[in-house]
Amino acid sequence: MPIILLLCCAMLFVASCAGVAEKDVKTSHYHYQLGISYLNENNIQPAFTELQKALKLNPHDKEIHQALGVIYLTKLQDYDKAMEHFRKALSIDRTYSEAATNLGNTYFDLKRYDDAIDSYKMALSNPQYPNAAMAWNNLGMVYYRTSRLDEALSAFREALKRHTDFHAPFYGLALVFNAQGRYGDAAVAIRRAIDLDPQYRGNIEKAIVDLRNQKIQATNEQERDIADFLEIIQY
Repeated sequence: MPIILLLCCAMLFVASCAGVAEKDVKTSHYHYQLGISYLNENNIQPAFTELQKALKLNPHDKEIHQALGVIYLTKLQDYDKAMEHFRKALSIDRTYSEAATNLGNTYFDLKRYDDAIDSYKMALSNPQYPNAAMAWNNLGMVYYRTSRLDEALSAFREALKRHTDFHAPFYGLALVFNAQGRYGDAAVAIRRAIDLDPQYRGNIEKAIVDLRNQKIQATNEQERDIADFLEIIQY
């Protein structure tokens, strides 16, 4: 599973579209901030309600569309609606890399891998994108999923160039090395991932328990990834 770009309520307030009354823009932003606060607390229905109020007042705000897309993608699994909002955000601002990355994540879940690659590359075409490491990591996962192992390896390394202590690319590297028969490198990579992962901070036993629990609920490719992780840990 690729990494979804999370939201925080420290977004800058921008009057996003001429033609929207200043009062409506301010009120919309209030509902937006409240919705993001609820979302960060995993209180989904109030978050969804507030964001819909914000959108009604200011339908041309890319941040509102991005936030609604995240809810549809990660909480409601309504992929059509998620794509609709991410695409709308990109129609407002073609350089909005967060929306491009999450559009790629939607395509990834739908196994539309070529579309996912295009979306991640769109996100990475913006040289000012602060979360480029996430997009490179997610691109690496698409390449891994489609057996383009050398390209996956390169993408994960690009992610680490931009964020040297980012745990996710090390998990990806472990999968790639394992698929290439580089078992020693795979073991080193997954231990580095567990060291850096804030959930575990080097606690391998906790990681094993969590992976076993996740494997019960996982399906298809995710289940195979988890099985590979559990095997690699034993190297």
